Amino acid sequence: MSHRPTSAAPHLRRLFELLAAGAPAEELGAVTAEARRAGVDARDLAEVEAATEAALRVRNTLRQHRRRETELTALFDTAGDLAALRDLDAVLRSIVRRARMLLGTDTAYLTLADEEAGDTYMRVTDGSVSELFQNLRLQLGEGLGGLVAQTARPYASPDYRTDGRFLHTGSIDAGVLDEGLVAILGVPLLLGSGSGGQVIGALFAADRTPRTFAPEEVALLCSLADHAAIAIDTARTMADARLALAELAEANAVIREHSAAMQRAAESHDRLTDLVLRGGDVSDVAAAVAGLLKGEVAVHDGSGWPLTATGEHGGGFTDGTERPAGAEVTAGAEGAAGAEKAAALVAAAESSRATAHAVFRDGRWVCAVLAGQELLGCLVLYGRPELDDPDRRLFERSSVVTSLLLLLRRSVAETENRVRGDLITDLLTAPDRDPAGLVARGRRLGIDLDRPHFLLVARTGDAARERLADAAVQYLFGCGGVSAVHEGAAVLLLPCDGTDPGAAARAAAAQLGRLAGVPVTVAGAGPAAGPRAIADAHAEGTRCLRAMHVLGRDGGGACAAELGFVGVLLGDDHDVDGFVAATLGPLLEYDAQRGTQLVRTLRAYFGCGGSLTRAKEELHVHVNTVVQRLDRIHALLGPGWNTPEQTLELQLALRLHLLSGG
Repeated sequence: MSHRPTSAAPHLRRLFELLAAGAPAEELGAVTAEARRAGVDARDLAEVEAATEAALRVRNTLRQHRRRETELTALFDTAGDLAALRDLDAVLRSIVRRARMLLGTDTAYLTLADEEAGDTYMRVTDGSVSELFQNLRLQLGEGLGGLVAQTARPYASPDYRTDGRFLHTGSIDAGVLDEGLVAILGVPLLLGSGSGGQVIGALFAADRTPRTFAPEEVALLCSLADHAAIAIDTARTMADARLALAELAEANAVIREHSAAMQRAAESHDRLTDLVLRGGDVSDVAAAVAGLLKGEVAVHDGSGWPLTATGEHGGGFTDGTERPAGAEVTAGAEGAAGAEKAAALVAAAESSRATAHAVFRDGRWVCAVLAGQELLGCLVLYGRPELDDPDRRLFERSSVVTSLLLLLRRSVAETENRVRGDLITDLLTAPDRDPAGLVARGRRLGIDLDRPHFLLVARTGDAARERLADAAVQYLFGCGGVSAVHEGAAVLLLPCDGTDPGAAARAAAAQLGRLAGVPVTVAGAGPAAGPRAIADAHAEGTRCLRAMHVLGRDGGGACAAELGFVGVLLGDDHDVDGFVAATLGPLLEYDAQRGTQLVRTLRAYFGCGGSLTRAKEELHVHVNTVVQRLDRIHALLGPGWNTPEQTLELQLALRLHLLSGG
């Protein structure tokens, strides 16, 4: 029986089924072998072979279409990322990751040019495991990346280590070796087209085994590089736009702030000017400035004493109230703490004068109030730790208005003080001539002589006497007191404030010394009411001042009661001359009759602690002379002259004799 050849139709149908299922090329090629084994005749077998070749071509075409579709999808997604660009790093990481995925490489990375350093650096990597490689920097012309950046053309190397088309360097080769890369494809990131394009970096895909990159792979990486360049350029443009908008907004804010500051300055100037023209005082200026600057304001004089204040800082003495004697030091009877505060304010005002601007000290702004270089006082602002430039300038300008008002007040006070000074002179020279008339004159001048007063006598060197007189006027400014120059000393009459004359004298000595710039010695007396009592207080103060000089207490302040027994003897109703005569009478009489120096010798002996050697040196005589004089003193005063009790009396009498001009 004859054998009938197998039909080719089943095999052709098998080809279509495999092709539809996307079978690999090996399965398609096996269909021809199956047909041959099945006994298909030569003619039909040729058809099967031709159909297999066609199926393989169709498979390749479909695979290319699918790959192209994947690439187009990736490019489309990348374009979408660019359209919604928010984070440049995220977009670049996505591009590098897609390059690695589409080309099927072990790693992909992107470098950017560093214009300041003149090289390129790694910006994004995907699939890299080497820290050395991730931190590489490439100069133009070095390595494959440097060549791409220099020529603006893509380059592919199937084996980087043996490729001699580019310059190998130790650092780059070490990084590539540490990463284990062999085949590398690099394409430029170009901004612009043609010869005018700018290379801003490069995109790479690399394998750790030898590989030849197909032209379509190079084209795909170039497309992704174009997207990366667009992303970078868009990000830069957006950053520039944001910067320009921010600068424009800042400029507009500055213009608005300057305009508001100008308007506010004009309004403030008009308000302060109107205040002065209407006869406003320092307290009115403080209230106006406090309202303008939304804080609390105080005005202090040159010694730190508060003249006026607003809010909780207005507890000190304000305009129109009398300042107690000694207030300069006690700062409103707050003692040493008040003195420290006043000193701190004066120091801050000096800093403000030196810098010609307000200064911030201890949580407050301080601005010096000046007349030329003379410190009249200071303006203090509380509650505004942050003071911008316009408000600071307004605060500083307010000090100018304050200085004008203080100068005006001082000029008026000096004029009044000259008139009142005539009254003081008449009080001290002729208190009994017309007591009632003196009291009446005082009332007309605003001085109630029947009210208890302290009387201070102040003295300094002859060269500074005129400065002391001016300082006395400043010191009494605003406290209801009066001063005059009498017998070479400044005499100050102060209303009593509840303290004692010694405290008033110390306060005056400290402040007058600062105002005059030289040490000032002040003696206090009182309280005294009425012309005769005031004149007696002046006499006591003069004696006390002389005693302070003899006792070496120049530059300080005290009253007679504070000088111990000496002060008691210097006070009223004490017979100092009788005490001296009773104690030293025999020696004084002997010296007067014979021209000897027994009193001087005794003073030197006591002053040298009973040392004959030191006494003879001070007297410039022989030691035998000192012994002879002491023998004479022993004979005149009696054997008990050198006992402790008698010694005390003798030394006291010697000191009183000296104080009385002996």
